[in-house]
Amino acid sequence: MFFSTKALALIVTSLAIASQASPVPEEAAEAQIGPTHTGDATFYTPGLGACGRNNNANELVAAVAVPVFDNFPGHTANPNKNPICGKKAKVSFGGKSVTVTIVDRCPGCGAGGIDLSPAAFQKLAPLSKGRLPGTKWTVQ
Repeated sequence: MFFSTKALALIVTSLAIASQASPVPEEAAEAQIGPTHTGDATFYTPGLGACGRNNNANELVAAVAVPVFDNFPGHTANPNKNPICGKKAKVSFGGKSVTVTIVDRCPGCGAGGIDLSPAAFQKLAPLSKGRLPGTKWTVQ
């Protein structure tokens, strides 16, 4: 009887511990901030951007359409302090995607447009394409 009581107690304790264990969560997707934008993706040679940082053509960076940059929640009169600066954006075209860092605003872009560094653009298409209509992108 003593053995049966100990065995039963061990089984009950094991089941109680096992029932409290939660499953391992799948890797969480990056949270999207705001809407999905659709427009033309183009490329440019980065330099000193509106965010106050120097960048180059080999970095995965982007300039976003002025309405997106200037109306991002928390923006101020000083573009260097815009909270969109340094945020990641996932850019998708033709079944390919690239994640870029937002470092500038793009006065020449349409409402949903994004201007990519050459390195970022080439993750989606050859530079000879020049313009990628219907590109989708979201701020992460």
